[in-house]
Amino acid sequence: MAKIGLFFGSFNPIHIGHLFIANHIADHGSVDEVWFVVSPQNPFKKAKNLLPEYNRLHLVNLAIDDNPKLRAKDVEFHLPRPSYTIDTLVYLEEKYPSFEFSLILGGDNLPTLHKWKNGDILLDKYTIYVYQRPGTTISQAFNRNNIKLMDCPQVYLSASYIRQQIKLGKSIKYLVPDAVEQYILDSGWYK
Repeated sequence: MAKIGLFFGSFNPIHIGHLFIANHIADHGSVDEVWFVVSPQNPFKKAKNLLPEYNRLHLVNLAIDDNPKLRAKDVEFHLPRPSYTIDTLVYLEEKYPSFEFSLILGGDNLPTLHKWKNGDILLDKYTIYVYQRPGTTISQAFNRNNIKLMDCPQVYLSASYIRQQIKLGKSIKYLVPDAVEQYILDSGWYK
C-alpha cells in the first residue's frame, strides 16, 4: 500500500519553505511520496492576489522538478468549491483505494482543526504530520498517536512576503527555486 502525505496549500507562489517541509517529511515521515495539493480557493482566505490555479500548479511542477518523492496534484480543481480537506480525502480514497493518505499541517493549524468541516474525523482517522511554524509552539494537548510532530527546518518566509518583494521590484532569488523565479519574472506576475 502506497503511503501518501498530502500537503494542501495555495502555493501562491511555492517557495523554499514549502519545499524544505515536503522534502523533510518525504525523507523522515512514514510516507512514500508527498503530494502538493494546490487549492483553488482556501475557504478561510480571500482570493486577492491569487494567481489562477493552473498557473500555481505549473509553478509547483517547476519547483519540484524531477524529485521522485514529490508530486503536484490538481485534484481540488475538479471538486466543488470551496474545497474542504475531508471532501478531497473522500474523493482520493475512492479514486485510489490501495493508497493510505495522511495530512501535513503547520502547527498553527492544529489548534483550529476541530473547526474544519468534519475536523473530528480528520483528527480521529488520519495520521497528521505537523511541522513547527516560526513563532508558534505546538501544544502538548495534541499528544495523540496519530499526530506526528516533525522537526522540519524552519524558514521564516511567506508567499505574501515574496509577492510584496516582487511588487516593490526587489529580488526573490534564493526565496524560490530559480525556475520559479524566472517564470514569475517572465510572466510579470504579482507586480
